[in-house]
Amino acid sequence: MPEITDPPPADVAAELAALRQALDAAIPPRLADNLLIATWNVRAFGSLTRKWHSGPNDSPRRDLHAALCIAEIVSRFDVIAIQEVKADLRALRDLLKKLGPNWAFALTDVTYGSPGNGERLAYLFDTTRVRLSGLACELVVPEDPDTSLSLPANAFQRQFVRTPYAVSFLAGTKTFVLVTLHVIYGDNSAGRIGELTAIAKWLRNWAEQEDDYGHNLICLGDFNVDRINDPLYQAFVSTGLTPAPDHAHLPRTVFDKGQPELDSFFDQVAWFQTVKGKPYLTLPYRKGGNFDFRGKVMANLTVQQLSFRLSDHFPLWVEFGR
Repeated sequence: MPEITDPPPADVAAELAALRQALDAAIPPRLADNLLIATWNVRAFGSLTRKWHSGPNDSPRRDLHAALCIAEIVSRFDVIAIQEVKADLRALRDLLKKLGPNWAFALTDVTYGSPGNGERLAYLFDTTRVRLSGLACELVVPEDPDTSLSLPANAFQRQFVRTPYAVSFLAGTKTFVLVTLHVIYGDNSAGRIGELTAIAKWLRNWAEQEDDYGHNLICLGDFNVDRINDPLYQAFVSTGLTPAPDHAHLPRTVFDKGQPELDSFFDQVAWFQTVKGKPYLTLPYRKGGNFDFRGKVMANLTVQQLSFRLSDHFPLWVEFGR
């Protein structure tokens, strides 16, 4: 049985070489004066078939070829938030083997129950570029109605389905706190508004408490926002969260067709520009983008098949100066 650290067959090696060229063209290099942060919903990131090419009777369809492609993409960032990590960590462990000993991870336990979909939230990070700075927590809504996090009546009557996961990192002398989440999809879009509103208010409250510490609170993940400027988007930005400007019209999934008015707006990276009337983000924003891997890897597969090998979502990234 092959291992992910074995030399790949010639066809896989050739495709990886082409993938590296595409990544070089799409994503800035990691330099001493920059910081690259990404988010990626990796579809059902659980087990792995340890073959270079999975067959029609293999389950899961994700194979070593796909895992190497995922590793090549992940390696371009300093820290990446990953959603849909499952209870089975086989693919994640293989990914870390390929990334090498300088890479580490932090993740939540499994969210059980039907809405939680047996998922975890995770961060992968290169310890030569960033390191943990102490904080790791899940966001919980207080039950006390007198707290500063008051919510509209009946807007939110339970905890988050998958509790957002916050971890603080240090890059040189700059601290930043990432909060990743995967908002409930539910039966319809209206059912997500309460959770998005609660998240936006929670993050604003936290930002105001941390205002004097320069901790650079950044939220990222799959917010399941259907369209730009729809009611879900308005709930998301209702307390001042500002999405990365370069992401506004980028496709988020392999099923998007380059029509911003119709395409999904699920994934976001956002922060508060000001808090208490003062600039909040001390990391200087440079640019942002996605990585559309359609046609660059496994071009013989249908889009649906590709979604089960790599993902149905594209990674979304931002570059900051340090």
